Amino acid sequence: MPLFTSTFNPKKTPDRKSASLSSLHTLDRSTREIELGVEYGPPVMNIGGQTWKFEEGNWTSESGGGGSGREVQRLKKRNLQLEEENNLLKVKIEILLDMLTEYHLSEDDDGDVRAHLQRKN
Repeated sequence: MPLFTSTFNPKKTPDRKSASLSSLHTLDRSTREIELGVEYGPPVMNIGGQTWKFEEGNWTSESGGGGSGREVQRLKKRNLQLEEENNLLKVKIEILLDMLTEYHLSEDDDGDVRAHLQRKN
């Protein structure tokens, strides 16, 4: 009688049901609101006394008080100026770092030459 005659053969698992077990999709809107207890709508938030609503992929102001079109244009222009200034300052920092690196490398080279000359003398 051989020791390893039987092979492992698990039972085949039954196929999963693809249909949803929830019946909420079959209910009409009013029944769904009653069942869930909440009326779903676009997200709304209040910032600095102004109400903002997210509609069609953009935040829009609900409470028209606070920001006029002229003020928004001024802020956009100022923002653009600050971004340009920021980019210029980044370039200047990069140039200064390159200059500092070159200076230190030249100092190291001069030091190597001086040390070599002192050894010869």
